[in-house]
Amino acid sequence: MTTIALFGTSADPPTAAHKTILRWLSHHYDKVAVWASDNPFKSHQTSLEHRKRMLEVLISEIETQPNDIGVHEELSRSRTLETLAKAKEIWGDEVDYTLVVGSDLVNQIPRWYQIEELLSQVQLLVVPRPGYDIDETGVKRLRQLGTQVAIADLDVPGVSSTAYREKGDPDVITPSVQEYINREKLYA
Repeated sequence: MTTIALFGTSADPPTAAHKTILRWLSHHYDKVAVWASDNPFKSHQTSLEHRKRMLEVLISEIETQPNDIGVHEELSRSRTLETLAKAKEIWGDEVDYTLVVGSDLVNQIPRWYQIEELLSQVQLLVVPRPGYDIDETGVKRLRQLGTQVAIADLDVPGVSSTAYREKGDPDVITPSVQEYINREKLYA
């Protein structure tokens, strides 16, 4: 059965950590569907369109098979259940879908819209984020809600989009994303 990792990110801009995650996902799933999203709990400095373009630039740096990783902006929805429904329109029901989330979201997920319905249709992959320990109680709660939860065996660089926006730290992003930012005059 085909496996698809669903990875939405509100990254502003996407970082070297996102590249590490995407590369890892491409080695563990048949397809990785990624999209830029607006997080209602954050204020975004850059438009969704620019964040989408930066994801495309970042993905172009990753050596992988054609179509293993793709930006699918049509998956960007206000509710994850709607994202899954759109994914099923595109790839069908006979697919194993895994929702990829950062460890910082483990305790938020039970409050998501119609979470039990969502979790009955996907597996979860929790990606460790530096500074956010994986809450075993939160993981147990997610399993009780009816889904399989896996923890990615992955060391993610301890960088964040916020560090780039606030301090301009060039080590946070990749050179090609930096070139895009310079060309488009973003984060001035």
